[in-house]
Amino acid sequence: MATDIVVPTLGESVSEATVARWLKQPGEAVKQDEALVELETDKVTLEVNAPTAGVLSEVLVPQGQTVEVGALLARLEAGAAAPAPKAATKKAPAAAGPEPVGTRGAPKAEEPAPAPAPGPTQSPAPAPAKAGVPAAGRVEVKVPTLGESVTEAIVARWIRQSGDAVAADEPIVELETDKVTLEVNAPVAGVLGDVKVAAGATVEVGALLASIAPGAAPGAATVAPGTGTIPENKEAPAPAPAPAAAPAKAQALDPRQVSRTAAGGRIGAGDLVAFLSGQPLSPAVAKLVADNNLDPSRIPASGKDGRLTKDDVLQVLQNPGLLKPAPIANLAKPGLTAPGGAKPAPAPAPTPTPSGEAHPREERVKMTKLRQTIARRLKEAQNTAAMLTTFNEVDMSAVMALRSQHKDAFEKKHGVKLGFTSFFAKAVVAALQAVPGVNGRIEGDEIVYAHHYDLGMAVSTPSGLMVPVIRDCDAKSFADIERALGELAAKARDGKLSLPEMQGGTFTITNGGVFGSLLSTPIINPPQSAILGLHKIEERPIALKGKVVIRPMMYLAVSYDHRLIDGREAVTFLVKVKEAIEAPETLLLGL
Repeated sequence: MATDIVVPTLGESVSEATVARWLKQPGEAVKQDEALVELETDKVTLEVNAPTAGVLSEVLVPQGQTVEVGALLARLEAGAAAPAPKAATKKAPAAAGPEPVGTRGAPKAEEPAPAPAPGPTQSPAPAPAKAGVPAAGRVEVKVPTLGESVTEAIVARWIRQSGDAVAADEPIVELETDKVTLEVNAPVAGVLGDVKVAAGATVEVGALLASIAPGAAPGAATVAPGTGTIPENKEAPAPAPAPAAAPAKAQALDPRQVSRTAAGGRIGAGDLVAFLSGQPLSPAVAKLVADNNLDPSRIPASGKDGRLTKDDVLQVLQNPGLLKPAPIANLAKPGLTAPGGAKPAPAPAPTPTPSGEAHPREERVKMTKLRQTIARRLKEAQNTAAMLTTFNEVDMSAVMALRSQHKDAFEKKHGVKLGFTSFFAKAVVAALQAVPGVNGRIEGDEIVYAHHYDLGMAVSTPSGLMVPVIRDCDAKSFADIERALGELAAKARDGKLSLPEMQGGTFTITNGGVFGSLLSTPIINPPQSAILGLHKIEERPIALKGKVVIRPMMYLAVSYDHRLIDGREAVTFLVKVKEAIEAPETLLLGL
């Protein structure tokens, strides 16, 4: 009996997915709950598993095609016997020579190495295997799972090169995504064979990066130049010493010590920056540092193991005062000396373009997956909702005085700082309870009124805007809300938010004031029907009881879907928020 394999429910507001790759092919036997196909949405990559054991009889949707929820993907013949296992192929032919390591000039794997000529009474004998390079099959190194909703990465740099001996779990290549930089480790000890993907190339999850010939002892042998094979009975030469931290004399730059990431295996400007600074830099970071003549050792690093990220460099370019107060060591000219000499050579001036400018007038950069998703969802909100924005202003005096009076005691008791977010979250909950329509959403021809208060909090990260959700804010204390926001914001910045942590919000708060925004019209976060925008607190003269006084004022903006929420409801909601902030004691007394 055939079992249909269909596209499962993909999550809130997600109606379609792309078939990323088939993990099983027609005719292959599968176990129950074994992954059959990988689907990719704008939020997450997920696997569809076999409901029963059997044989995959038919694949109906090819890779790369977009499918909707419930669409038929394949058919599984339940209970069918698994095919007989194929003959083992790991054993090398008797006459085969050693399998090459895979460096330039090496013979192909299918070409056996020539055996010595037999004597008059001697039959042909196989060539002996070289030390450390077995004739058995290789172990493939592939792009690992990169995290939720991340399907591709850039090969930042190769830490080990073809022919190098590697230990198990030793890092061999560094990958860079829009959220995180990670290292791929060697699954076994051996010799790194052919590198399939050059530095700077984009690869998908599961793509083949390289292969390892297992069994070689790290450091036991080295590759003979230009041969791709390992000579027998030769000790590995001692590695060249690393440049001293502060040598009395300038040391000559050894090109063999510089990692190459440029096309064709050449040394690029970013490679020199990384080598001379003693820091491993990704191609994007190295280019940014080199283009702006920066000293990487003076830039505060926030990445893993103290590495520089692109965001670190951009922050320094925007605010040069962030540079560490260290002695300036100019970049030595390529091929001359390493830093630390008595008279470092000045950095070369950038070559002007034909137009006479130091840098190109334009730069074309591919959008990240996250940025594509943000763009699509925001445009979808504009195209779908009848969006309108209404404004008001709020006097922040009472909240600021209350916060100033109790912030130290609050932090001492709860272990978290008291911010303005918890005040606005509580004010929004009170306003939503008074105007329930603002907490609703449209689904088809129905209105869904939520009786829970799960507030999305827009968080800006180096990768883009994310909206984690704080659940049940009506039941949480001020400290609970501040603590939850801190934890979710940290996860967002580290790229560790899970899909459930970003789903199910009924209303969103976004704060452009932290960046200095005085007034804006925020875009709603579908399928929600409204969003509150907070702005910069600015002292302004206002008329109060017949007198002109200076007060800290903030503009509030609520954008709403006019299909569901009328102007009266939107204005009433915003006035309720204003009243609660200007009299915060009402939040504590439930008034």
